Amino acid sequence: MLIQIAVAGGLVIAILLIGVIAGRTLGPRAEAEWKRRLGTQAEGIGGRLHRIIRHGTAALLLAILLNATRWPPLAGFPIGLALGAATAMTSVAILRGLAIPRWMAWTVASILFVALFSHAVGGLAPISETLERIGFDIGKRRFSLLSLITIVVTAIALYAGVRLINRLTAHWIAASRGLDATQKLLAQKLAAILVVVVAFFFGIDLLNIDLTAFAVFSGAFGLAVGFGLQKTVGNLIAGIILLMDRSIKPGDVIVVGESFGWVNRIGVRAVSVLTRDGKEHLIPNENLMTNEVENWSYTDRNVRVRIPLAVGYDSDLKLAQELMLRAATDSPRVLDSPKPNVWLTAFGGSGVEHEILAWISDPEGGVGSVRSDVLNRVWWLFKEHGIEIPFPQREVHIRRDVPSPDPRP
Repeated sequence: MLIQIAVAGGLVIAILLIGVIAGRTLGPRAEAEWKRRLGTQAEGIGGRLHRIIRHGTAALLLAILLNATRWPPLAGFPIGLALGAATAMTSVAILRGLAIPRWMAWTVASILFVALFSHAVGGLAPISETLERIGFDIGKRRFSLLSLITIVVTAIALYAGVRLINRLTAHWIAASRGLDATQKLLAQKLAAILVVVVAFFFGIDLLNIDLTAFAVFSGAFGLAVGFGLQKTVGNLIAGIILLMDRSIKPGDVIVVGESFGWVNRIGVRAVSVLTRDGKEHLIPNENLMTNEVENWSYTDRNVRVRIPLAVGYDSDLKLAQELMLRAATDSPRVLDSPKPNVWLTAFGGSGVEHEILAWISDPEGGVGSVRSDVLNRVWWLFKEHGIEIPFPQREVHIRRDVPSPDPRP
């Protein structure tokens, strides 16, 4: 007995050292390769690969050691303790790398530790029987504490698997050269929905849940969709339609009501529109389907900016128009083709009204800065050449020969 305990303890120490060596040697290489292949999607798991390899290698070798022969409970104690701890630390590293909440990760780790340690010392069966007795029956279905723990662990594992597959799928789609940005986004959304559906049915089969049990709730769920979730489902379908017909794409500059900005992201519920003020407007997808939307970059990113301006009636009109055209041409954001132009629009009450027409190709940068730059250049050119910019004036004439009114009633 003592010899078996000593042998088990020595093998456990050796395996733990092998895990440390594997983590230090293979970990940096695996992290570098992971980041090279997945890029930004490597965040999370990529920085924890050395721990995953260290604890995972130890857990794998300890599991082989535990099942290689029948160990007595005392000899299985150090093996089970090390196996449970290594498996728990591996699960925590993986789940936290997938941005799973800390309490979920440690819950799964605690359950795995207790289960593996109990199995190693021969106490798993009594624990399972005790947990199974704590519960109640509904028809032919038994709801116990053991089934609750199984459901929790399975749900967290499937959730982590969905997040991992979504990250890998998103990277694979983003790296595809045959799709544009909108098609990539649509493919990512559809792939995410497909992964969730597959995970749901896989979990149902894994937990051995009869699908006919959901028939009772189908009518209630239909009513919930018809009333409470109508807007949510409508926004989901509207978002998919927007991505399919490509009427609005990430990067487009749009105007919806009083919201002006460029599309930052098309989500399941809403479209994120980033304004020039740094504010992010979340507009429901359904609104973009039913309301009028101005898309400045739907087929062409070139946008014409109108800049109204007036000059005095006593000014040299031809020179003023040449200076306005030069101010627009010298502005860095104004395109050379199509060329800017100057139109005379009206003879106003205080001056000759013009409109400078300038084209830009970066509407996401806003049009206010273009107007400001052109008007500043016009101001200094007019000052230099003596062109007058009119402003409203009033002349009041006072007549002194008007007879005073008769004081008598």
